[in-house]
Amino acid sequence: MSYLVTGGCGFVGANLTAELIGRGEHVLVADNLARTGAQSNLAWLREFGSYEFHHVDTRNLDDLDALFRKSDLECVFHLAGQVAMTNSLENPRHDFEVNVLGSINILECVRRFSPNSTVVYASSNKVYGELEETELIETATRYEPTGKKEIDEMARLEFLTPYGCSKGAADQYMLEYARNFGINAVVFRHSTIYGGRQRSTFDQGWVGWFCRKALDTLEDPATSFTINGNGKQVRDLLHVSDAVMCYLAAHEHVAEAKGRAFNIGGGYENSMSLLELFLHLEGVLGMKMNPRKLPWRANDQKYFVADNAKAGKYLKWTPQMDKQRGIAKALAWEQTQRETGGVK
Repeated sequence: MSYLVTGGCGFVGANLTAELIGRGEHVLVADNLARTGAQSNLAWLREFGSYEFHHVDTRNLDDLDALFRKSDLECVFHLAGQVAMTNSLENPRHDFEVNVLGSINILECVRRFSPNSTVVYASSNKVYGELEETELIETATRYEPTGKKEIDEMARLEFLTPYGCSKGAADQYMLEYARNFGINAVVFRHSTIYGGRQRSTFDQGWVGWFCRKALDTLEDPATSFTINGNGKQVRDLLHVSDAVMCYLAAHEHVAEAKGRAFNIGGGYENSMSLLELFLHLEGVLGMKMNPRKLPWRANDQKYFVADNAKAGKYLKWTPQMDKQRGIAKALAWEQTQRETGGVK
């Protein structure tokens, strides 16, 4: 039987595919190669062994039908998606078509052709909106809750921005297909994932992006860059190696996990604000970063740190990579891209 990874040439998808190939699994990679770096990741995967590549856009039901009809699938990791909140505001129809229509197409193909397959979906912490119920205090470097430090799955759903609406709608469709059609669907509401193979931009993949800006500053101390807000917004950092293990754990424990949503992140001990990341990078590299502040992004959360307790209970998973080692790896990746001409 086979594993299907949609968005398999993306950041998390490529890392997951590489792990599956390394384990000797038969892997089908479905990707439309629209995102920068996808072609490079496709070539990189050949280093790990053989796999089937299918140039498929999940918005095209006919292409998905053909793929599912001829495949004996054990698990579908659905990672294909529009991933930037800013892009959703610029083109909400595209955001809807990729994230909602594409996900329903996957679910319908599973329902008709592969009803026993596991389906693991990459959702987002943005389904919780601004988390206004979480009371925060402002310190010198971060926002901090006055009460519980980690957000669990009982937080109120609030779909803000087109991106929050599209990810939230797909999130709920996954859970409803589990309830109504018996699909073995598992939903992950992610915090920040970072690490190698991520092609970070100013509006997506902030850890990698600021690692790149730190290296720019090391070369030219006059380098300046922008941030949205005051830099005290906090996320927990989950290294991609831990994310991959979490996805595999969902399939391994699908009997317990199906029909459930899980908040997934690095946890409070691996949380950081933008300012704290800058301070860390300055200490590691021995330079001073020069951020310029812009207005807050629409509906940006000032604080999100995932409570991994539910994942620990049902998936037997906890993150292993601490933020210091993970950031060092991310810096090394960005430096390698710089030396090989991979960063433009």
